[in-house]
Amino acid sequence: MTMKPLGDRVVIKNMEAEETTKGGIILTAAAKEKPLMAEVIAVGPGGVVDGKEVQMQVKVGEKVIYSKYAGTEVKLDGVEYIIVKQSDILAVVE
Repeated sequence: MTMKPLGDRVVIKNMEAEETTKGGIILTAAAKEKPLMAEVIAVGPGGVVDGKEVQMQVKVGEKVIYSKYAGTEVKLDGVEYIIVKQSDILAVVE
């Protein structure tokens, strides 16, 4: 199955959380912080959203930083994705 986001929505997939601290301490699953960096998997078409013209500024394959509590988590074919609005994406990492 594939996901095709609508409007100004973007489908992202979290990058792996750090397994150890800088000091070398191994983290348990409960202690790991949710990563705020993700890879763009799919991008909606943009268009008119809430009466305003929206042009999509991110592309599939880019790495982005997004707001901590943004989006809706979904699981498709055993893989976890997050669907966010483009405005919840804070930066593109180059």
